[in-house]
Amino acid sequence: MTQDVRQVRKMAERRAAVALMENQRPQQDLLRFITCGSVDDGKSTLIGRLLWESKLLFEDQAAALERDSRQYGAQGESLDFALLVDGLQAEREQGITIDVAYRFFATARRKFIVADTPGHEQYTRNMATGASTADLAVILVDARKGVLTQTRRHTRIAGMLGIRHVVVAINKMDLVGWDSAVYAGIERDYRAAAGELCFERIHFIPISALCGDNVIEPSPQAPWYAGPPLLRFLEEADVPERSGGAFRMAVQWVNRPNSDFRGFAGRIAAGLVRPGDRIRVAPSGVETAVKSIFTFDGELDEACEGQSVTLILADEIDVSRGDVLAEASAPIEAADQFEAQLLWMNSHEMVPGRVYTMKMHTRQAGATITGIKYRVDVNSGAHLAAKSLAMNEIAVVNLSLDRAVAFEPYGVNRALGAFILIDRLTRETVGAGMIDFALRRASNIHWQALELNKAARASLMRQRPRCLWFTGLPGSGKSTIANLLDKRLHAAGRHTYVIDGDNVRHGLNRDLGFTEADRVENIRRVAEVARLMVDAGLIVMVCLISPYRGERRFARSLFQPGEFLEVFVETPLDICEQRDPKGLYGKARAGKLKNFTGLDSPYEAPEHPEITIRTQELAPLQAVERLLEAVAAEA
Repeated sequence: MTQDVRQVRKMAERRAAVALMENQRPQQDLLRFITCGSVDDGKSTLIGRLLWESKLLFEDQAAALERDSRQYGAQGESLDFALLVDGLQAEREQGITIDVAYRFFATARRKFIVADTPGHEQYTRNMATGASTADLAVILVDARKGVLTQTRRHTRIAGMLGIRHVVVAINKMDLVGWDSAVYAGIERDYRAAAGELCFERIHFIPISALCGDNVIEPSPQAPWYAGPPLLRFLEEADVPERSGGAFRMAVQWVNRPNSDFRGFAGRIAAGLVRPGDRIRVAPSGVETAVKSIFTFDGELDEACEGQSVTLILADEIDVSRGDVLAEASAPIEAADQFEAQLLWMNSHEMVPGRVYTMKMHTRQAGATITGIKYRVDVNSGAHLAAKSLAMNEIAVVNLSLDRAVAFEPYGVNRALGAFILIDRLTRETVGAGMIDFALRRASNIHWQALELNKAARASLMRQRPRCLWFTGLPGSGKSTIANLLDKRLHAAGRHTYVIDGDNVRHGLNRDLGFTEADRVENIRRVAEVARLMVDAGLIVMVCLISPYRGERRFARSLFQPGEFLEVFVETPLDICEQRDPKGLYGKARAGKLKNFTGLDSPYEAPEHPEITIRTQELAPLQAVERLLEAVAAEA
């Protein structure tokens, strides 16, 4: 290894002269690519070899590689090139890639940004992150193992994310004696697996990343291979720009340092803009012109894709973060319902009907997966029926948002067509997706203006409409207390209605069971009905177990501030089980009733309810008096 380090030192001495020569050459183009594939296919070793052979390691990096190879290396006395990329302690100890590692290197012909992505199924979401900005994928296949499930999954994700150029590097050919039949078999299997995907080009290269064969220079070990080595292929790969077209910029920040300056800052997602150009704001549709363009370095005569700029507009119009500025002659569409491809990234299954936070370019919205059109089998590509999605599964879904957002299909513009889904409680990123198109019903259905509103109806009833949402374990006393409260309010001349969880399952929700997905849909439907009743001016009491905080939060979001009162009927599990008014706990304990809340299905207690009724401290009539006081105080 000492001789290897001396070699790098000599390279470093020539670096200044090389840099001077590079400055005199024409501007190089940039290629972004990823390495991906299954576990232990040699992705990190390949990138380390490329960095080493491209002579871009500094002396201290070479010394660190020598030291780390002794401590963590898996190649005996030889350098372990994977350690140039695997920087996390856990990666070095386990010999795996966990996070995405980005590296820059350059040759005389081209500049490169490479993302080394993990092969473990657990970290597939990190592979998708790296692929989202790549133009080309280098998919490694271990010659001894062939095309595996994770190879197919990564291939499908690469295609889904818009990558159209693939290099299949069949690695570890030295371990199969450079057998051309092995190479041909893997090529045949991979082409069959990728046949339905829209790749423009798939090229196969037999390599040994560890030994360097066919990585930088052609290898005499494979005389039957007539193509270029990997680096030369990457240098010559013709990957056209996928953007271009009309001007697009999502507003990230309203730049207003003082009363004399108001600009709109963001990164240009496509096209070119100049002062005087007419633009239209989406989704509002307001049109104006660009007055001037500024960056940190001063005013510009024009700006293009990839530049971060601040635009000054000719007119004082309402523009906010998340709006998109677009060329007026080619306006951008806005919608609130989409068909999208979705990669589920969380260990907890995706539940249709649950509300997630969606982030798309600089816009944030509430998003619900209203239906799964089909799940994609990563091995066969078959379209399978599905009611939910498990971790790393891919599907085509319908999305419904709580507001219209400006977008372009992912195939047209990555920046304006990609999104992530975030769990509202844990704040974890649970999914990543790409918009295919807006659903026609998103533009064909409009709100009908009604002349009589909620205030007029409530005034006639001489009451303030609201929703009291009773939640608690089965047998906690929700329905008993709500029924008594309903009688007292009715006697006082109030217009009320009780929506009971058992009752709605005889009609409106008779098609739903008690799985997590069905419970979510049950709550969504009841919440929408309660909202309509409050809009009619009524005081509505909803009695549902509603075990999930996320769904109760969704229900609250449907109402105006002060209209929704969460009532937590807090009764210990043992007391509920002692009561067991419907005999359900006994059936659940006997194994005759599955997914029973409090036993084999969780109940998430409210964190900040407006009212808490502790039934072990208050009798039902006392609880009603407490509720009447709260309702009167809110009136």
